[in-house]
Amino acid sequence: MLQASKIMPQGAGLAPVLLKRAATVELDWDVRQKSRFDATDSMGRHLGVFLPRGTLVRGGDVLVAEDGSLVKVIAAPQAVLRIAACANHGTAFDLTRAAYHLGNRHVPIELKPDHLKIEPDHVLADLLRSMHLIVSEVNEAFEPEGGAYSAGAHSHAATAPAAHVHGPDCDHDHGHAHEAQPVAMGIHKHKPHRH
Repeated sequence: MLQASKIMPQGAGLAPVLLKRAATVELDWDVRQKSRFDATDSMGRHLGVFLPRGTLVRGGDVLVAEDGSLVKVIAAPQAVLRIAACANHGTAFDLTRAAYHLGNRHVPIELKPDHLKIEPDHVLADLLRSMHLIVSEVNEAFEPEGGAYSAGAHSHAATAPAAHVHGPDCDHDHGHAHEAQPVAMGIHKHKPHRH
């Protein structure tokens, strides 16, 4: 068994050619949320993965084996419920309400701009349908949010969206400040823009 005890979130710092040559391993969410598991990669090698407790493995992460070889993780398709707003009976805001209710139940949720995904649960499916949402059973990769306080969540540096870049075609005044004011719990409140 080949052991892997190091992970490179999203293959950060690796040359694209190395990622292209790397073996792959397809894992569903049930396995990727564990810090210790066995798997077989695309080269037929038996892997023993031993990561720090609380580590979440995401699709696109790269495991580094003890022999220095790389194994790119692919989020395997699995049964999930895809939740979308109903154009005839509701609005896109209904997804926000659904995410709130699911979050109160500590349900792992993948958030997308136009839909949500959760693991199959007929009780929750019925609840969501009663909220006039469209719930479909699909077979897709599942990447739920790690949560603000989850152990092993990737750093903001690896997942933060690109900063807003001002250019010559920008429609607003460039003289305003983008300073954040810290408030309780490390949440930042931004000063309003003057346009």
